Amino acid sequence: MRRFANLDELGAAEGEHLGRGGWHEVTQQEIDLFADATGDHQWIHVDPRRAAAGPFGAPVAHGFLTLSLIPRLMRDVFTVEKLKMGVNYGLDKVRFPSPVTVGSRLRAAAELVGFQDVPPGKRAVLRVTVEIEGNPKPACVAETVVLYVA
Repeated sequence: MRRFANLDELGAAEGEHLGRGGWHEVTQQEIDLFADATGDHQWIHVDPRRAAAGPFGAPVAHGFLTLSLIPRLMRDVFTVEKLKMGVNYGLDKVRFPSPVTVGSRLRAAAELVGFQDVPPGKRAVLRVTVEIEGNPKPACVAETVVLYVA
């Protein structure tokens, strides 16, 4: 994990790759819980038998489930000391280049692509690539926007 002493130190890393996090296995239970939370029970996600005969050979995670895992996957990429809070400010471009099948292992890689003063703190734009173990194509590439307050 990369550690920054404060927001100024993080800002000095603009344009840099910040690192990669640890692996997280996507389970059928996680997919089912997400389906319950969103009401999206399409068979490709929640019917393992039918999905096994489908185009991906297994159930696939919802794209928005993959996107929603970014905060969890980013926990061990970097940290900023002396920080009061970080608030999800939004998303810019989001793409899902490759499906995530049940049992896949994912991790986040992040690059700080923007950093600016925005009262009451600093706004960071992070290009997060959600990698799939053993797959050259990522599951998701998203520009996440975070408001940090020290």
